[in-house]
Amino acid sequence: MLEAYAADLAGLAARDRLRALAPRAGLDFTSNDYLGLAQSPDYARAAAAALARGVPLGAGGSRLLRGNHPEHEALEAEAASFFGAESALFFGAGFSANVALLATLPQRGDLIVHDALIHASAHDGMRLSRAASAAAAHNDVEAFEAAIRAFRREGGTGRVFLVVESLYSMDGDVAPLADLAALADRHEAFLLIDEAHATGVYGPGGRGLAAALEGRENVVTLHTCGKALGLFGALALMPRVLREFLVNRCRPFIFATAPSPLLAASVRAALPIVEAAEDRRASLAARVALAGRELRRHGLAAPLSQIAPIIVGADARALALAAAMQARGYDIRAIRPPTVAEGTARLRVTLTLNVSEAEIIAMIDDLAAEMARLA
Repeated sequence: MLEAYAADLAGLAARDRLRALAPRAGLDFTSNDYLGLAQSPDYARAAAAALARGVPLGAGGSRLLRGNHPEHEALEAEAASFFGAESALFFGAGFSANVALLATLPQRGDLIVHDALIHASAHDGMRLSRAASAAAAHNDVEAFEAAIRAFRREGGTGRVFLVVESLYSMDGDVAPLADLAALADRHEAFLLIDEAHATGVYGPGGRGLAAALEGRENVVTLHTCGKALGLFGALALMPRVLREFLVNRCRPFIFATAPSPLLAASVRAALPIVEAAEDRRASLAARVALAGRELRRHGLAAPLSQIAPIIVGADARALALAAAMQARGYDIRAIRPPTVAEGTARLRVTLTLNVSEAEIIAMIDDLAAEMARLA
């Protein structure tokens, strides 16, 4: 009965693609806790205060039943105001939010044009959608427009949804959001922007790279709370009519137990903390600049953001390099296909406030030494 599963795992192992859970160990060069807030004492105090005033851990049901707690509604109202959108909807996780948005908003006869490097959650949402989908070359606005024109030429009359990340999780580069917004306007299309790795780090008060686009009728943004915000969950920002449509039509929302009210209270407390964290954002920017100088000194590419991919090509080499760095005391992991394209296995090094500038310099020196040794 289990032979097929065992054979699949054996095949992954033979291709150096078998994954396994490993405990956190060593200096943090792999988490998404960019601002070092996950263990913030301010957060702990906010959670303790919420518990003290009677906020429960569990919701007890879906939002449409008894699970709709005042903390959910307060968070959504404050998040909409904070980000500058008409309304917000709180989800338990960024992955489920992406699935929900793409499985629900595009309808039969519509077209989803997505960046070729869009997150796996978007792909899962598109698989559940009744709309057609097409990939556009990464960050290529002309490719997005060509897909729209082809859809219209072939008789497509539905709405078009352009789906991108503002900051890409495996390459650390930034989408041309202004040009994509102009394209969406020209073609009366919706623009869905996943701000997962930008929220908290970029934009005024950490509002993200799409801050200037928030509140538009044709823009939906997703701000995950489990990365720079240091918590969990996700906030989808959108026009009020789309929020009401999701409340009525979105199966991942309707049939899921509501997120913890304590989590909602914690995220609500986090927003002003993140807004005021200009010193943390400045310190992170300084670390990114430092890492760029040090990487260039060793002949390696400088990162475009706090995500620094070290592309090595072969899966086995990425695994060996990650193991060598872990042995030196750094928590750095290998990323292999299908998460990234064939032949682009890499170390995904992240820069956070959980390490010092001296530790970044030492890590890059050790990385260069191990890359030379394994060449």
